[in-house]
Amino acid sequence: MLTVALSSCQGHMEMNVLQETTNSKSMHLNPLIHTKFHHSCPQNFSNQLKLQSFSHQITSRRWLCRSQDSISQENEYRSSRNIAISLFRRYRNFVDRGGGDNLKEFISAGVNAYELGCTDEGLRKELTDMKESGVEIDAMQTYGGNTGLKSNIISQEVDECIMWLSIVFITILCTPLPTVVRWLSSPPVSEEMLISWKGFCAIIANAYYMRGMAWLPVKTLQLEQMAVMGRAEEPSLVASRMRLVFSTLEVVSPQWPRV
Repeated sequence: MLTVALSSCQGHMEMNVLQETTNSKSMHLNPLIHTKFHHSCPQNFSNQLKLQSFSHQITSRRWLCRSQDSISQENEYRSSRNIAISLFRRYRNFVDRGGGDNLKEFISAGVNAYELGCTDEGLRKELTDMKESGVEIDAMQTYGGNTGLKSNIISQEVDECIMWLSIVFITILCTPLPTVVRWLSSPPVSEEMLISWKGFCAIIANAYYMRGMAWLPVKTLQLEQMAVMGRAEEPSLVASRMRLVFSTLEVVSPQWPRV
C-alpha cells in the first residue's frame, strides 16, 4: 500500500531549500543562492573570500552544463528547464559510464526535483521541447577533466529518463512520512505511470523496510509486471529498475549505518 507524501509547506519553503541544499551531501547537489561579497571588506578578510571564491569556481566546473548558454551549478534548480537538463545529463552519464555513485547522482537530482514540485510530464515536456528545437546537451565532466562532447536529445532517451524519474518519484511515495517533503500538492507522476509502477515499487519498499532486504528475485517482479501491464520486461531491465528503487530508498531513507 502506498503512502502518498503530498504536503504543502509554503511556510517553510525558503528555509528548507537553504538548509537542505547546503547541508545534505547525498540528496542535494548544490546551493540555490549566491554568496555576495562586499567590496569594502578588510584586506585580510578579503583574502579569505578570494580563496573561498576560487574553491567555489573549481567545484562549479565539474558540472558545467551548456545548452545554448552555460548553466552554472547554482542555477541548476532555478527553472524547470534547468532541472530537466540536470536530470538528463545525470541519466546519460550513468547510462554511459555506470557506477553506483553516478546512479546516486541521478537519484539525488530526482529527489530535488520532487521537493521543488516538479512532475514527470512537466519535465518530459521540457526535454521534448529541447529535442524538437535541436538543443545539444554537454556530457558531464570528469574529475579534473574537460569535455567538449555535445549531442542531441533523442526520443528514446527522453522516454527512458522520464521513466527512471517516475520510478524515483513513486518510490518516494512508498516511504514512511515525512521522508521527503514536497512543496506542492500536485501529483508528481501521471496516473498511467502510477498504475504501472506503484505495485513494483511497493513490493521492493516492503522488502526493504519490513525484511531488511536489499535485493529480490527478478522473477517476483516480472510476475508483478505481468499482472499489471500484461507483459514482463527482460530480466536485465527488471534488475536495473529494482536497483534504481533500492538505491532511491537508500538515499532518502537509509536503514543501516554506512561502512
